[in-house]
Amino acid sequence: MVDSASMATASPLNIGILYDAWHEGPEEDRVAPSKSAGKGPRRKRAKPDREEIFEVLAKRGHRPEYHCLDGRTRSLKALAGADFDLIFNLTESYAGDDTKDINIAAYLDLLGLPYTGSGLSGLHLAQDKAVAKRLFQFHGIRTPHFATVYRGRLQWSDDLHFPVIVKPKREDGSIGIEFNAVVGSIKEMMERIDALHADLDSPVLIEEYIEGRELYVGVLGNDPPEALPVVELNLSDLPPGTPRIAGTEVKWERGTEAYRRTKLRFPKDLPEATRAKIVETAVSAFRALEIRDYGRVDLRLTENGTIYTLEVNPNPWLHSTAEFATAARESGRDLAQLVEEIVDLAITRYRGKTLSVHSS
Repeated sequence: MVDSASMATASPLNIGILYDAWHEGPEEDRVAPSKSAGKGPRRKRAKPDREEIFEVLAKRGHRPEYHCLDGRTRSLKALAGADFDLIFNLTESYAGDDTKDINIAAYLDLLGLPYTGSGLSGLHLAQDKAVAKRLFQFHGIRTPHFATVYRGRLQWSDDLHFPVIVKPKREDGSIGIEFNAVVGSIKEMMERIDALHADLDSPVLIEEYIEGRELYVGVLGNDPPEALPVVELNLSDLPPGTPRIAGTEVKWERGTEAYRRTKLRFPKDLPEATRAKIVETAVSAFRALEIRDYGRVDLRLTENGTIYTLEVNPNPWLHSTAEFATAARESGRDLAQLVEEIVDLAITRYRGKTLSVHSS
Protein backbone atom coordinates (compact mmCIF):
# COMPACT_ATOMS: atom_id res chain seq x y z
CA MET A 1 0.00 0.00 0.00
CA VAL A 2 1.15 3.54 -0.76
CA ASP A 3 1.62 5.59 2.42
CA SER A 4 -0.51 8.58 1.52
CA ALA A 5 1.07 10.67 4.25
CA SER A 6 4.44 10.39 2.49
CA MET A 7 3.28 11.98 -0.78
CA ALA A 8 4.02 15.68 -1.32
CA THR A 9 1.71 18.23 -3.09
CA ALA A 10 2.68 21.82 -3.68
CA SER A 11 -0.88 23.18 -3.68
CA PRO A 12 -4.53 22.12 -3.77
CA LEU A 13 -5.91 21.15 -7.16
CA ASN A 14 -8.93 22.30 -9.14
CA ILE A 15 -10.53 18.94 -9.86
CA GLY A 16 -13.48 18.50 -12.19
CA ILE A 17 -15.66 15.52 -11.29
CA LEU A 18 -16.89 14.45 -14.71
CA TYR A 19 -20.02 12.32 -14.95
CA ASP A 20 -22.65 11.56 -17.56
CA ALA A 21 -26.43 11.95 -17.83
CA TRP A 22 -28.75 11.98 -20.81
CA HIS A 23 -30.57 15.24 -21.36
CA GLU A 24 -33.81 15.10 -23.35
CA GLY A 25 -33.66 18.71 -24.42
CA PRO A 26 -34.65 20.64 -27.53
CA GLU A 27 -34.13 18.76 -30.76
CA GLU A 28 -31.28 21.03 -31.87
CA ASP A 29 -29.34 20.22 -28.69
CA ARG A 30 -29.69 16.47 -28.76
CA VAL A 31 -27.04 14.09 -29.94
CA ALA A 32 -28.37 11.34 -32.20
CA PRO A 33 -27.60 7.88 -30.80
CA SER A 34 -25.38 5.63 -32.86
CA LYS A 35 -26.62 2.27 -34.09
CA SER A 36 -24.56 0.61 -31.38
CA ALA A 37 -26.87 2.16 -28.82
CA GLY A 38 -29.66 -0.21 -29.81
CA LYS A 39 -33.15 1.25 -29.80
CA GLY A 40 -31.85 4.58 -28.59
CA PRO A 41 -29.92 6.08 -25.69
CA ARG A 42 -30.46 4.29 -22.41
CA ARG A 43 -30.30 5.97 -19.05
CA LYS A 44 -27.50 4.70 -16.90
CA ARG A 45 -27.74 3.97 -13.22
CA ALA A 46 -27.16 6.83 -10.84
CA LYS A 47 -23.60 7.57 -9.78
CA PRO A 48 -23.77 8.36 -6.05
CA ASP A 49 -20.03 7.73 -5.81
CA ARG A 50 -19.47 11.22 -7.27
CA GLU A 51 -20.94 12.74 -4.12
CA GLU A 52 -18.62 10.73 -1.89
CA ILE A 53 -15.64 11.64 -4.06
CA PHE A 54 -16.59 15.35 -3.99
CA GLU A 55 -16.75 15.32 -0.19
CA VAL A 56 -13.43 13.51 0.12
CA LEU A 57 -11.62 15.87 -2.22
CA ALA A 58 -13.05 18.95 -0.51
CA LYS A 59 -12.09 17.69 2.94
CA ARG A 60 -8.55 17.00 1.78
CA GLY A 61 -8.04 20.57 0.62
CA HIS A 62 -8.78 20.33 -3.10
CA ARG A 63 -11.34 22.41 -4.99
CA PRO A 64 -13.74 19.93 -6.62
CA GLU A 65 -16.43 20.96 -9.07
CA TYR A 66 -19.05 18.84 -10.83
CA HIS A 67 -19.21 18.80 -14.62
CA CYS A 68 -21.97 16.84 -16.35
CA LEU A 69 -21.83 15.64 -19.95
CA ASP A 70 -25.55 15.53 -20.61
CA GLY A 71 -25.62 14.64 -24.31
CA ARG A 72 -25.85 18.26 -25.49
CA THR A 73 -23.05 19.88 -27.45
CA ARG A 74 -23.08 22.79 -25.02
CA SER A 75 -21.83 20.46 -22.27
CA LEU A 76 -18.90 19.47 -24.49
CA LYS A 77 -18.13 23.11 -25.27
CA ALA A 78 -18.28 24.00 -21.58
CA LEU A 79 -15.77 21.26 -20.82
CA ALA A 80 -13.43 22.65 -23.48
CA GLY A 81 -13.47 25.99 -21.68
CA ALA A 82 -13.08 24.58 -18.18
CA ASP A 83 -10.02 25.37 -16.09
CA PHE A 84 -9.23 22.16 -14.22
CA ASP A 85 -5.89 20.81 -13.07
CA LEU A 86 -7.35 17.30 -13.29
CA ILE A 87 -10.53 15.55 -14.38
CA PHE A 88 -11.77 12.78 -12.11
CA ASN A 89 -13.40 10.76 -14.86
CA LEU A 90 -16.55 8.94 -13.72
CA THR A 91 -18.27 8.83 -17.12
CA GLU A 92 -19.65 5.57 -18.45
CA SER A 93 -21.55 6.77 -21.50
CA TYR A 94 -22.40 9.74 -23.68
CA ALA A 95 -26.03 10.58 -24.50
CA GLY A 96 -26.97 7.21 -23.04
CA ASP A 97 -24.65 5.27 -25.35
CA ASP A 98 -22.25 3.34 -23.15
CA THR A 99 -19.91 2.52 -26.04
CA LYS A 100 -18.92 6.19 -26.15
CA ASP A 101 -16.90 6.38 -22.96
CA ILE A 102 -14.03 5.84 -25.40
CA ASN A 103 -14.99 9.04 -27.25
CA ILE A 104 -14.98 11.00 -24.00
CA ALA A 105 -11.42 9.87 -23.24
CA ALA A 106 -10.36 10.85 -26.76
CA TYR A 107 -12.00 14.27 -26.34
CA LEU A 108 -10.16 14.83 -23.06
CA ASP A 109 -6.92 13.87 -24.79
CA LEU A 110 -7.60 16.37 -27.58
CA LEU A 111 -8.30 19.09 -25.03
CA GLY A 112 -5.10 18.27 -23.19
CA LEU A 113 -7.01 17.80 -19.93
CA PRO A 114 -5.35 15.32 -17.54
CA TYR A 115 -7.79 12.72 -16.24
CA THR A 116 -7.92 9.74 -13.90
CA GLY A 117 -8.22 6.17 -15.02
CA SER A 118 -7.80 4.40 -18.31
CA GLY A 119 -7.19 6.11 -21.60
CA LEU A 120 -8.54 5.45 -25.06
CA SER A 121 -6.68 2.19 -25.67
CA GLY A 122 -7.51 0.59 -22.33
CA LEU A 123 -11.19 1.49 -22.57
CA HIS A 124 -11.41 0.14 -26.12
CA LEU A 125 -9.63 -3.14 -25.41
CA ALA A 126 -11.67 -3.83 -22.29
CA GLN A 127 -15.01 -2.83 -23.82
CA ASP A 128 -14.75 -5.24 -26.75
CA LYS A 129 -14.87 -8.50 -24.84
CA ALA A 130 -13.88 -10.59 -27.86
CA VAL A 131 -10.75 -8.51 -28.45
CA ALA A 132 -9.95 -8.68 -24.74
CA LYS A 133 -10.26 -12.47 -24.73
CA ARG A 134 -7.98 -12.84 -27.75
CA LEU A 135 -5.39 -10.75 -25.94
CA PHE A 136 -5.77 -12.96 -22.87
CA GLN A 137 -5.16 -16.01 -25.04
CA PHE A 138 -2.09 -14.38 -26.63
CA HIS A 139 -0.62 -13.65 -23.20
CA GLY A 140 -1.34 -17.15 -21.89
CA ILE A 141 -4.14 -16.00 -19.59
CA ARG A 142 -6.82 -18.71 -19.44
CA THR A 143 -10.27 -17.52 -20.50
CA PRO A 144 -13.41 -19.50 -21.45
CA HIS A 145 -13.69 -20.59 -25.08
CA PHE A 146 -15.98 -18.27 -27.01
CA ALA A 147 -17.61 -17.25 -30.26
CA THR A 148 -19.03 -13.98 -31.55
CA VAL A 149 -22.01 -13.60 -33.86
CA TYR A 150 -24.04 -10.77 -35.33
CA ARG A 151 -27.21 -11.11 -37.39
CA GLY A 152 -26.47 -14.69 -38.35
CA ARG A 153 -22.86 -14.08 -39.29
CA LEU A 154 -20.23 -15.89 -37.24
CA GLN A 155 -17.35 -13.51 -36.61
CA TRP A 156 -15.12 -15.77 -34.54
CA SER A 157 -15.43 -19.15 -32.87
CA ASP A 158 -13.52 -21.62 -30.75
CA ASP A 159 -14.90 -25.13 -30.42
CA LEU A 160 -17.65 -24.72 -27.83
CA HIS A 161 -19.43 -27.07 -25.45
CA PHE A 162 -22.75 -26.51 -23.69
CA PRO A 163 -23.76 -24.98 -21.39
CA VAL A 164 -22.81 -21.53 -22.67
CA ILE A 165 -23.60 -18.02 -21.54
CA VAL A 166 -24.93 -15.64 -24.20
CA LYS A 167 -24.33 -11.94 -23.57
CA PRO A 168 -23.63 -8.66 -25.38
CA LYS A 169 -20.12 -8.32 -26.75
CA ARG A 170 -19.94 -4.65 -25.73
CA GLU A 171 -21.73 -3.80 -22.49
CA ASP A 172 -20.88 -3.34 -18.83
CA GLY A 173 -22.71 -3.45 -15.52
CA SER A 174 -24.23 -6.85 -16.43
CA ILE A 175 -26.50 -5.20 -19.04
CA GLY A 176 -28.13 -7.94 -21.09
CA ILE A 177 -27.11 -10.70 -18.66
CA GLU A 178 -30.04 -12.30 -16.87
CA PHE A 179 -30.34 -15.81 -15.44
CA ASN A 180 -31.69 -17.01 -18.80
CA ALA A 181 -28.36 -16.04 -20.38
CA VAL A 182 -27.05 -19.51 -19.51
CA VAL A 183 -28.39 -21.99 -22.07
CA GLY A 184 -27.92 -25.68 -22.68
CA SER A 185 -29.14 -26.24 -26.23
CA ILE A 186 -28.92 -24.86 -29.77
CA LYS A 187 -32.59 -23.81 -29.62
CA GLU A 188 -32.17 -21.85 -26.39
CA MET A 189 -28.98 -20.26 -27.68
CA MET A 190 -30.59 -19.08 -30.91
CA GLU A 191 -33.56 -17.65 -29.00
CA ARG A 192 -31.24 -15.79 -26.67
CA ILE A 193 -29.15 -14.41 -29.55
CA ASP A 194 -32.29 -13.20 -31.29
CA ALA A 195 -33.51 -11.47 -28.13
CA LEU A 196 -30.22 -9.64 -27.64
CA HIS A 197 -30.14 -8.53 -31.27
CA ALA A 198 -33.69 -7.20 -30.90
CA ASP A 199 -33.01 -5.41 -27.61
CA LEU A 200 -29.51 -4.04 -28.17
CA ASP A 201 -28.76 -4.43 -31.90
CA SER A 202 -25.18 -5.36 -31.11
CA PRO A 203 -22.84 -8.33 -31.66
CA VAL A 204 -23.26 -11.21 -29.23
CA LEU A 205 -20.62 -13.08 -27.27
CA ILE A 206 -21.17 -16.79 -26.71
CA GLU A 207 -18.91 -18.08 -23.96
CA GLU A 208 -18.56 -21.48 -22.33
CA TYR A 209 -20.14 -21.34 -18.89
CA ILE A 210 -17.62 -22.02 -16.15
CA GLU A 211 -19.07 -23.49 -12.97
CA GLY A 212 -17.11 -22.04 -10.10
CA ARG A 213 -16.61 -19.26 -7.58
CA GLU A 214 -17.02 -15.61 -8.66
CA LEU A 215 -13.93 -13.63 -7.68
CA TYR A 216 -13.04 -9.97 -8.12
CA VAL A 217 -9.53 -8.57 -7.84
CA GLY A 218 -9.03 -4.82 -7.76
CA VAL A 219 -5.73 -3.64 -9.22
CA LEU A 220 -4.35 -0.24 -8.24
CA GLY A 221 -1.31 1.55 -9.62
CA ASN A 222 0.85 1.65 -12.71
CA ASP A 223 4.50 1.04 -11.97
CA PRO A 224 4.03 -1.55 -10.70
CA PRO A 225 0.30 -2.27 -10.34
CA GLU A 226 -0.76 -3.74 -7.00
CA ALA A 227 -3.50 -6.31 -6.50
CA LEU A 228 -5.95 -5.58 -3.69
CA PRO A 229 -7.34 -8.39 -1.52
CA VAL A 230 -9.45 -10.96 -3.35
CA VAL A 231 -13.20 -10.41 -3.01
CA GLU A 232 -15.77 -13.15 -3.61
CA LEU A 233 -19.40 -12.66 -4.58
CA ASN A 234 -20.98 -15.58 -2.77
CA LEU A 235 -23.43 -17.17 -5.21
CA SER A 236 -23.83 -20.45 -3.33
CA ASP A 237 -27.09 -19.38 -1.66
CA LEU A 238 -28.97 -18.63 -4.86
CA PRO A 239 -32.23 -20.59 -5.24
CA PRO A 240 -31.81 -24.19 -6.51
CA GLY A 241 -31.65 -24.41 -10.29
CA THR A 242 -30.50 -20.80 -10.66
CA PRO A 243 -27.31 -20.32 -12.68
CA ARG A 244 -24.43 -19.11 -10.53
CA ILE A 245 -23.83 -15.85 -12.42
CA ALA A 246 -23.66 -12.19 -11.41
CA GLY A 247 -26.48 -11.06 -13.68
CA THR A 248 -28.73 -8.04 -13.42
CA GLU A 249 -31.00 -9.80 -10.92
CA VAL A 250 -28.06 -10.26 -8.55
CA LYS A 251 -26.40 -6.86 -9.07
CA TRP A 252 -29.23 -4.36 -9.42
CA GLU A 253 -32.69 -5.74 -8.55
CA ARG A 254 -32.91 -4.76 -4.91
CA GLY A 255 -35.54 -6.56 -2.89
CA THR A 256 -35.41 -9.76 -4.96
CA GLU A 257 -34.45 -13.09 -3.45
CA ALA A 258 -31.41 -13.32 -5.72
CA TYR A 259 -30.17 -9.89 -4.58
CA ARG A 260 -30.70 -10.67 -0.89
CA ARG A 261 -28.94 -14.02 -1.06
CA THR A 262 -25.71 -12.78 -2.65
CA LYS A 263 -23.12 -11.01 -0.52
CA LEU A 264 -19.52 -9.92 -0.88
CA ARG A 265 -16.97 -11.63 1.32
CA PHE A 266 -13.24 -12.12 1.67
CA PRO A 267 -12.57 -15.84 1.10
CA LYS A 268 -10.50 -17.30 3.91
CA ASP A 269 -10.30 -20.85 2.55
CA LEU A 270 -8.12 -20.21 -0.51
CA PRO A 271 -4.77 -22.03 -0.40
CA GLU A 272 -1.92 -19.52 -0.46
CA ALA A 273 -0.59 -20.87 -3.75
CA THR A 274 -4.04 -20.46 -5.33
CA ARG A 275 -4.41 -16.94 -3.95
CA ALA A 276 -0.98 -16.00 -5.34
CA LYS A 277 -1.91 -17.37 -8.76
CA ILE A 278 -5.21 -15.43 -8.73
CA VAL A 279 -3.34 -12.20 -7.95
CA GLU A 280 -0.73 -12.89 -10.64
CA THR A 281 -3.46 -13.59 -13.20
CA ALA A 282 -5.34 -10.40 -12.32
CA VAL A 283 -2.27 -8.19 -12.68
CA SER A 284 -1.36 -9.88 -15.98
CA ALA A 285 -4.86 -9.24 -17.36
CA PHE A 286 -4.74 -5.62 -16.17
CA ARG A 287 -1.47 -5.10 -18.02
CA ALA A 288 -2.53 -7.01 -21.14
CA LEU A 289 -5.41 -4.56 -21.74
CA GLU A 290 -3.33 -1.45 -20.99
CA ILE A 291 -5.50 -0.41 -18.05
CA ARG A 292 -4.30 2.64 -16.11
CA ASP A 293 -4.50 3.72 -12.47
CA TYR A 294 -7.20 1.31 -11.28
CA GLY A 295 -9.38 -1.52 -12.54
CA ARG A 296 -11.23 -4.64 -11.46
CA VAL A 297 -10.59 -8.11 -12.87
CA ASP A 298 -13.45 -10.64 -12.79
CA LEU A 299 -12.44 -14.30 -12.53
CA ARG A 300 -13.86 -17.75 -12.00
CA LEU A 301 -12.21 -20.41 -9.81
CA THR A 302 -13.30 -23.99 -10.48
CA GLU A 303 -13.49 -26.78 -7.92
CA ASN A 304 -10.17 -28.21 -9.12
CA GLY A 305 -8.39 -24.85 -8.76
CA THR A 306 -8.40 -23.73 -12.39
CA ILE A 307 -8.56 -19.94 -12.82
CA TYR A 308 -10.45 -18.34 -15.73
CA THR A 309 -10.35 -14.60 -16.47
CA LEU A 310 -13.77 -13.36 -17.58
CA GLU A 311 -13.15 -9.66 -18.13
CA VAL A 312 -11.42 -6.52 -16.91
CA ASN A 313 -13.37 -3.43 -15.86
CA PRO A 314 -11.49 -0.13 -16.24
CA ASN A 315 -12.57 2.72 -13.95
CA PRO A 316 -14.85 0.51 -11.81
CA TRP A 317 -17.51 1.97 -9.54
CA LEU A 318 -15.87 3.66 -6.53
CA HIS A 319 -18.82 3.85 -4.17
CA SER A 320 -17.83 2.94 -0.62
CA THR A 321 -20.01 -0.20 -0.74
CA ALA A 322 -18.74 -1.45 -4.12
CA GLU A 323 -16.23 -4.24 -4.65
CA PHE A 324 -13.24 -2.00 -5.37
CA ALA A 325 -13.58 0.27 -2.35
CA THR A 326 -14.38 -2.73 -0.15
CA ALA A 327 -11.13 -4.42 -1.21
CA ALA A 328 -9.18 -1.19 -0.76
CA ARG A 329 -10.55 -0.89 2.78
CA GLU A 330 -9.39 -4.45 3.51
CA SER A 331 -5.92 -3.42 2.32
CA GLY A 332 -5.83 -0.60 4.87
CA ARG A 333 -7.04 2.30 2.71
CA ASP A 334 -10.14 4.23 3.63
CA LEU A 335 -12.12 5.88 0.83
CA ALA A 336 -10.29 9.19 1.26
CA GLN A 337 -6.90 7.50 0.89
CA LEU A 338 -8.10 5.54 -2.12
CA VAL A 339 -9.46 8.61 -3.91
CA GLU A 340 -6.32 10.63 -3.20
CA GLU A 341 -4.13 7.77 -4.40
CA ILE A 342 -6.02 7.65 -7.70
CA VAL A 343 -5.54 11.42 -8.04
CA ASP A 344 -1.84 11.03 -7.34
CA LEU A 345 -1.47 8.19 -9.87
CA ALA A 346 -3.03 10.33 -12.59
CA ILE A 347 -0.98 13.42 -11.81
CA THR A 348 2.19 11.35 -11.67
CA ARG A 349 1.51 10.04 -15.19
CA TYR A 350 1.03 13.54 -16.57
CA ARG A 351 3.67 15.44 -14.63
CA GLY A 352 6.21 12.75 -13.90
CA LYS A 353 6.34 13.67 -10.23
CA THR A 354 4.37 12.68 -7.16
CA LEU A 355 1.77 14.82 -5.46
CA SER A 356 1.26 14.78 -1.76
CA VAL A 357 -1.96 14.19 0.06
CA HIS A 358 -3.60 16.92 2.12
CA SER A 359 -4.46 15.90 5.64
CA SER A 360 -8.15 15.94 6.41
